[in-house]
Amino acid sequence: MIRFLQRIDGRLQQHDGLPATTTDGIPLWIDAAGADDGTLAALRERFGIDPQLQHSSIHEDDDYLYVFAELVAMNEQRQPGFHRVTFVLGERLLVTLHDSPEFAPMQRALQRLGRRPALAADPKSTLRVLLSAINDGTSQVIERIAETLESTADTIAGLSAGAGGAGRGLGVSDLTETLLDLNESEELISRCLESQLALARVARYLNGEVDSLRERELQVLVEELMLDIGGVKEHAAFEHDKVRYLQNAVVGLLTIKQNQIVKVFTVITAVFLPPTLVATFYGMNFAVMPELAWEHGFTASILLTFAAALLPLVYIKRKGWLR
Repeated sequence: MIRFLQRIDGRLQQHDGLPATTTDGIPLWIDAAGADDGTLAALRERFGIDPQLQHSSIHEDDDYLYVFAELVAMNEQRQPGFHRVTFVLGERLLVTLHDSPEFAPMQRALQRLGRRPALAADPKSTLRVLLSAINDGTSQVIERIAETLESTADTIAGLSAGAGGAGRGLGVSDLTETLLDLNESEELISRCLESQLALARVARYLNGEVDSLRERELQVLVEELMLDIGGVKEHAAFEHDKVRYLQNAVVGLLTIKQNQIVKVFTVITAVFLPPTLVATFYGMNFAVMPELAWEHGFTASILLTFAAALLPLVYIKRKGWLR
């Protein structure tokens, strides 16, 4: 999908396709999503943009500054996704090359400029609006992660209380599932941190392109944007710390659950070992076993077996090993 923004008589107009020339008012911003080889060749021919540099981290030539970043955004289904975006900034033209038309901040920036066209006085101010929209999108992703973590924290509270659904106790499988969910959240929040670092780098290079004397107002706005990006980054770092804390809590609960399982089997073994020993004696084939001739020999053997099982259980309980 190719579209461009132009300023005519003080108003911004959006058009589909690729503009033909760079005459006055045409264009201000070209947005190319998933551009094919023909479109990239046209960008080179008409505007002097080198498509081979679209995945370079940082590159400058006589006409443009190329900055590449991997950024996060939510799609229409409110699912986070990561996109490879190259910002090409010139004195009269801003070009964005990205891999998917579902990169929502682009449309959000266009809507914002549609309501306030004065914000896009030149390519640099247009890029500032775009970076602000991307930063807002990342903030939404982090807020969604925060909501998920709150729900996970409630689940972990239920795990620590040992109360599961349908009246059953929560076991190792429940803890393992929760831990896997937390691992996914950690990976997502880590990539959000990387996205903010990349966005901050683009904002720093934009700030370096702004003339501090002639464009003082724009520089103030860019500096405010850098502070906003830093604030979202701090929020992401806080949520990352929360994920690590919850992971440690689940691992601790998992260890406790496993220890409890081992303790149960150990107690069962200790309780049934003496009765097994008694039964072994009476299973021997001796010629003379007086108990076999007793009138109440069977009852005595049963009582002895129960006593052999009860005494270790009483001892274990008095020691507090059942707690």
